[in-house]
Amino acid sequence: MATTRPRRRISARQVREAAAEAAALLWRCGPVRLSAFLAMTTAVAVVPVLTAWLTKAVLDRLATTGAAVAAPAAGLVAAGLATALLPVAARFAREQVGRSASRGATDRLFAALGRQAGLRRFEDPAYQDRLRLAQDSARRLPELVDGAGSLVSGVLGLTGFLGSLLLLSPLLTVVVLGTAVPVLLAEFSLARRRSATEWHVERFHRREFFYGHLLTGVDAAMEIRLFGIGGFLRTRMMGERERADAARRRVDARQAVVQGALKAASAGVAGYGLWWAVTTARGGGLTVGDVSMFVAAIIGVQAALSGLTAAVTGGQARLLAFTHYVAVLRAEPDLPTVADRPAPALRHGIVLRDVWFRYSDDHPWILRGVDLTIPHGYAVALVGLNGAGKTTLVKLLCRMYDPTRGQILWDGVDLRDLSPASLRERISAVFQEHMNYDMTAAENIGLGDLTALADRPRLVGAAERAGVHERLAALPYGYDTPLTRTFILGMDNGDDGPDAETGVVLSGGQWQRLALARSLVRAGRDLMILDEPSSGLDPEAEHEVHERIREHREGRTSLLISHRLSAVRDADLVAVLADGRIAEHGPHDALLAADGTYARLFRLQAAGYQAVP
Repeated sequence: MATTRPRRRISARQVREAAAEAAALLWRCGPVRLSAFLAMTTAVAVVPVLTAWLTKAVLDRLATTGAAVAAPAAGLVAAGLATALLPVAARFAREQVGRSASRGATDRLFAALGRQAGLRRFEDPAYQDRLRLAQDSARRLPELVDGAGSLVSGVLGLTGFLGSLLLLSPLLTVVVLGTAVPVLLAEFSLARRRSATEWHVERFHRREFFYGHLLTGVDAAMEIRLFGIGGFLRTRMMGERERADAARRRVDARQAVVQGALKAASAGVAGYGLWWAVTTARGGGLTVGDVSMFVAAIIGVQAALSGLTAAVTGGQARLLAFTHYVAVLRAEPDLPTVADRPAPALRHGIVLRDVWFRYSDDHPWILRGVDLTIPHGYAVALVGLNGAGKTTLVKLLCRMYDPTRGQILWDGVDLRDLSPASLRERISAVFQEHMNYDMTAAENIGLGDLTALADRPRLVGAAERAGVHERLAALPYGYDTPLTRTFILGMDNGDDGPDAETGVVLSGGQWQRLALARSLVRAGRDLMILDEPSSGLDPEAEHEVHERIREHREGRTSLLISHRLSAVRDADLVAVLADGRIAEHGPHDALLAADGTYARLFRLQAAGYQAVP
């Protein structure tokens, strides 16, 4: 099946769905705070209109002999106080609503990611672009709250000042509104163009981040300095930044031209309005208070229109970005299941029947009709050249993908009919590309089975079987020592965490043993997968680890993958994967006697260890 890639055009329906999702999220994360924020925002919008009318009243009464001005003057003082304090309170409420909503949105996003049981979406670059934009949208949700407040304020301010302007000059009111229509249309178009550009440049940002991570991280630091490639990588990184900036410059230029022309037109209308008000007042058609009211109204209408336009177009841009969040949130699981059937305990074995696999219709076939049986209680070794499909086969056994064709049967039941989570509960594995977690030594082991995190004897036992206990026990804080110099992690035995110097970074071989301990802590699993478990070890350590693994897997069903054929010779069965098929299958001695591919590879490796006469 071809990989489904997100469309690069966002429909109006998607924007409406994003608006509904955002509104529901904001309400769920704090209805009281949201209501308070909207109430204060309403007050903030009403106060300027009230101030303009009170100013008119004061000026008109000052122009009238004997008229009392105390009441409107007191009203102006109160309005000034409200103008000073209400924005502060509204901003505080907005920040609380925004933070709460962002926290809730982030939690929901990662919960949705957890429903993607396989790897298909995570190995799709287009999905990674969308996912990064979704994370950014969740983080910037406070801006959407701010936009909602600006929208409410803009509508109320525009309504109040338009009503005031309408009383003074209906004709000018129509002219002002007429100039607002092209402004709104142009801003809508610019917002869509900018949103499309942000989606387009996300690929450049991810590559820029990749190069930046290489240049700042410890993993590549030695090679970069030894090979002198820092400048080359920096040039690559800045090239990605330039591509993104060039795309944004084109949008910025269009925006500058369009907005400049429209603002010039608005300024012309305002200038005409002021000229009309002054000349009309000179002829006695308007009072001094009317002129002040007109000036406040024309400025207020244009400011409200500008704010409303910015709120609407900015809100549209944020909603366009938020569509990526909604798309990730509502994405169908990448591993469809007919029924949520738990995987039974393995009693007979695992059968791969005519298994074909490729990552999409555009990719070549990795597996081309694999037939293989892993009997219960047997140790089966899988060998083959690089690229033969061994790791892909492991992904299928763990149901990270489903076969494109054929079946994988667990005691006669197709893996597609089993719950992925329950299947994986019955599997333990150590991978060649294992993870080194920037956490404590105990946590690095306990992540293999979370029930063991609080069970120190289990963690120690797994470390002992992996041959890494003595190294961990000798660390500054023992098993509670952070295995990183990237973060300062707090200690559980006190309020003060260790300083940066207490973090310890293990050697490659020690990390490999730690990954093995993480696998071994998953005791009692039905299938143990060992994918190059000793690739980073010296010969003596490799021999020791394989002896320990041999003891652990005795009587268990296991799949051992290794390029070192000496490590698989004691397996019950050896399968040779070549050209996407099982080319040979049988015990070690039988395959040597057959004098095929396995025998050739075994003798080739053995020759390297023989003494030269």
